[in-house]
Amino acid sequence: MFFVCGPTASGKSAHALKVAAEMGGEIVNADAFQLYRGAEVLTAAPSQDDQREVAHHLYGVLEPEDPVDAMAYLRMVVPVIEEIRSRGKQPVITGGSGLYLKFLSHGPSPLPPGEPGLRAELDALPLEELVTRLRVTDPVEAARTDLKNRRYVSRALEVCILAGVPCSSLRDDWEEATSKRAEKLRGVFLQRDREDLHSRIGQRTKAMLEGGAIEEVKSLHHAAPGLEKAIGLGEIRRLLAGEINRGTCEELINAATRQYAKRQETWFKREKWLVHSHLER
Repeated sequence: MFFVCGPTASGKSAHALKVAAEMGGEIVNADAFQLYRGAEVLTAAPSQDDQREVAHHLYGVLEPEDPVDAMAYLRMVVPVIEEIRSRGKQPVITGGSGLYLKFLSHGPSPLPPGEPGLRAELDALPLEELVTRLRVTDPVEAARTDLKNRRYVSRALEVCILAGVPCSSLRDDWEEATSKRAEKLRGVFLQRDREDLHSRIGQRTKAMLEGGAIEEVKSLHHAAPGLEKAIGLGEIRRLLAGEINRGTCEELINAATRQYAKRQETWFKREKWLVHSHLER
């Protein structure tokens, strides 16, 4: 299994095609938005020509109203990878959804999900009391937590209560297990100069608006929360409603995409097992 990661518009799809051809592999989607059908232009899904050149999996497999999260993605992708391997092929995983990739590469986090009732109970307490309780319950976690950040303190204490063991022990065991898994992982993190990446984002946005994204949004009457987060969806809806003009819509999409790309770069830089690959114009 080989991973091709990077920010939006960095050239992941083209690089994945090259890698798959060299390895005798098949491409598997790890982009949350490209799981949906009916939004191929909006989400910059691989072209039909690319999909004919090399087998692609998990593109356009969900209806727009179907909910999905990282755990649901994991349940979808594992059988696909196993089937590809059973034919002696190499799965080439590509996408920009960091959490989806993390679940696949390292497994889901052992930390329990939040519980609304407990969360409300903790939210009602002053920060000083939360800090005191965390220091008593899990002094190790308290020592490495920003105790001025209420959200961090509350979450650490919540984990201790729900799991029945110190949050620090769960995190440490998880770090040890994932570091061992990382030794066997292979993949690249594609990087471009900021000016180059921003230029490519602008070109993509223009092509998206001219290539059918507006018509796609017109047809999306119901969209799951995951798809609702797709960059361009809200901006094009405002365009269709007459709230903004075409130029403003394009500018807003470009700005949102640049911000998203920056967050993606920050995420992937933390994944030390990825080999950094700088692409030229």
